[in-house]
Amino acid sequence: MHHLSRADARRVAVRAQLLTAPRPTDVLAVVRGLTMLQVDHTKAVAPSADLVLWSRIGSRYDPDELADAVHDQTLVDVQGMIRPAEDLALYTAEMAAWPGPDAKAWAHSQARWLRDNAACRQDILDALRGDGPLTARELPDTTVRPWRSSGWNRDRNVPMMLDLMVQAGEVAAAGRRGRDRLWDLAERIYPDDPPVPVEEARRQRDERRLHALGIARARGPECPVEPVDVGEAGEPAVVEGVRGEWRVDPTLLDVPFEGRTALLSPFDRLIQDRKRMAELFEFDYALEMYKPAAARRWGYYALPVLHGDRLVGKVDATADHAAGVLQVHAVHEDGPWRPAVRADVADELEDLARWLGLDLHLGARTHAS
Repeated sequence: MHHLSRADARRVAVRAQLLTAPRPTDVLAVVRGLTMLQVDHTKAVAPSADLVLWSRIGSRYDPDELADAVHDQTLVDVQGMIRPAEDLALYTAEMAAWPGPDAKAWAHSQARWLRDNAACRQDILDALRGDGPLTARELPDTTVRPWRSSGWNRDRNVPMMLDLMVQAGEVAAAGRRGRDRLWDLAERIYPDDPPVPVEEARRQRDERRLHALGIARARGPECPVEPVDVGEAGEPAVVEGVRGEWRVDPTLLDVPFEGRTALLSPFDRLIQDRKRMAELFEFDYALEMYKPAAARRWGYYALPVLHGDRLVGKVDATADHAAGVLQVHAVHEDGPWRPAVRADVADELEDLARWLGLDLHLGARTHAS
């Protein structure tokens, strides 16, 4: 059993996420180390996948490198997560068995909806086989039982069918045409590697997830697409001042720590597990883009600030490409920052503006809490 202080645990997490100095330089190596990038195209600052890579690499990062790797299928978009193509063998057996005997009732309900609309499912496969890749609006809607929900997916039959066919391993994202995602047969996108058996694949995914997170709970709340727990991967640990047992990657322990300052995407994996974030980093944060403006504490798309092994604040910024500026609306300090921290954050903002090709406008209000 490893006994860690909170600082020990934070440093393991930061090190695992490649947020220490010196910075990494290779896009594919970073994605392989993180195991995945979450796709979110909100452009308040930059698309999240690009922002995550900039946080690691800095302004030397060229977004065309990521786009090219996806285009040539070195990296593959699976359910909104960009993953190394060689990792797909860890998912294909589970896809083929979807939804699986242990699936939740809602997953079996989705499978019934697909079966009820088997003709439409086949029409989509035939269209893609003959003319793909195609956008969702170019695919036929021949459903006999429309998708019903109380949310915004109601009657969005083709997009919902595509989502479920991705889970079943039949179709895959094939890039974008403008704002629309392109779809094609999965056999044309995914590498033709033999699938790893389901249980072994889960074990390997747990190990890779732990290496990317550094420290995590063995069991956690169910999360769509990408879990935050790691099963029996790694070794057991307890963290001083935090209840319960953790799993830690021992290769990340007892390694010299050289911290730095970074501005993070709201979807950054360091803070993806908000419960872990609160327990280890004692950081208060929520993405507020879905809140009314009057209810926001930190801003529409506030960027968490990492300094060393602490999350120390948020920066409310917007990339205004029409005006040619990166506008910093406010800097929120969690406790007054030392001058050195302010200087490091200013350097990161200058690097962010340089990467975006914008002038930095520091019309910021500073708030300390």
